Parts: sequence; structure tokens; C-alpha cells
Amino acid sequence: MKTTRNIAIVVAGGEGRRFGDKMPKQYHDLGGRPVITYCLNLFERSDMIDEVVLVVAQDYLAYASSEIVDKYEYRKIKKITAGGESRQESVHAGLTACPTGIDLAVIHDAVRPFLAKDLLHKAIETAYATGAAILAIPAKESVKLVKGKAIEKTLLRDTVWIAQTPQVFRFDRILDAYKRAEAAENEATDDSQLYEQYCGQVSIVKGSYNNIKITNRGDLVLAEEILREIG
Repeated sequence: MKTTRNIAIVVAGGEGRRFGDKMPKQYHDLGGRPVITYCLNLFERSDMIDEVVLVVAQDYLAYASSEIVDKYEYRKIKKITAGGESRQESVHAGLTACPTGIDLAVIHDAVRPFLAKDLLHKAIETAYATGAAILAIPAKESVKLVKGKAIEKTLLRDTVWIAQTPQVFRFDRILDAYKRAEAAENEATDDSQLYEQYCGQVSIVKGSYNNIKITNRGDLVLAEEILREIG
């Protein structure tokens, strides 16, 4: 039985520069509806998520409200807030916009449409038990540590995992990590890096290779293929 109050922070603040289109990728069509609606539908239906905070670019606040939240009738989205210049700033804005009394923060990229319900729930359960958990997948190919244009070291593939989202944390701890990072002007590539630095160990939950992040147009083509396969 669920005993925690969990909030999903959906990060949709990107403006699509790498995607090469005026319309940010999270609002592009995938299978007849916007990319962002796939994860929002999952959170809306999950009994492990109590509320959703949606973080979008300042220029898309009105669009997200009318064309996403209102159009698709998302009742769990209680707050739409503006993100910052970077993903880190956007996540911090989302955390700051959360109400009091939250146990776990479930941070997820809006452009990962194929998060599976069982993996979401497993990540939440693991974070509840350990304090922090992320989805990640083992590296399939050899990984090189490079400096300049030369290989410094070949990493042991069995020890290298590729981080995904959601990344789930005890709310008070991850908020504190973000505050400390901001004060120190410390930039990280993902949420778990800050948690590792300021709070401690992060658990790994094996994710899915279908849980792709749509960054460019080629990724959108791949997403269409995955959608056809999974139905």
C-alpha cells in the first residue's frame, strides 16, 4: 500500500535548438498526439503519483496550459512554472514550485515518452527504501575516456551505465542539493550527480532501451518505430 506523497516534476523547458525547429520537440506529434502527453498520461493514471508540476519555457506557459493541460484534461497538474536557461535551473524551479509535505520527487524528461509503468513504480519503491534511485541501462558498446582527440583509457563496459529518467529522490534532500549547488555555482549533467555530491549514494534500477530521449529528428523517427512495435 502506498504511504508516501509523491510529486512528478516534468521537465519540458527546452526550446528545441538541437531539434532544428521553431516548435520544441516535446510538443511535436508522435502517433497523433504531442510527445509530452505520453509521460503525462502515465503520471495521471499512476496511483504512485499524487501531483505533477510541469516546467516549461517562459514563452510556452500559455500554450502548455491551453494546448496540453486543458486540452487533455490533466487533473494532477496543479502547477505550471517557467524554467530557466539550463535543465538544472528548470529542475530547481520545479522543485521550488512544489507544495509542502512531499516525500519523493520524481524528476522526468518530457521527451522520454516510453517510460513503462512497472519501471516507474520500481524506481519509486527503491527511492523510498534507499533515499534515491534512477533508471539506467548498461552500456552496449566499448566506452572510451577521451582527452582532446586521444583515448586516455578504455573503461570497463560492465561498470558503465547510461543514466535515464525518472530520477527519484527524497524531496527534502534533492531540494537541499539544488540549493547548495546554486550557492556554489556548481553545474551538473543530471540530478543524481548533485545528489551524489551533496547527499550520498544513488541506487540503480535497470531501465529499458525503449526509454529513449528525443533530442533530434532522428530520435523522433526512432520513437515512431518504437511506438509501432509496442502498439
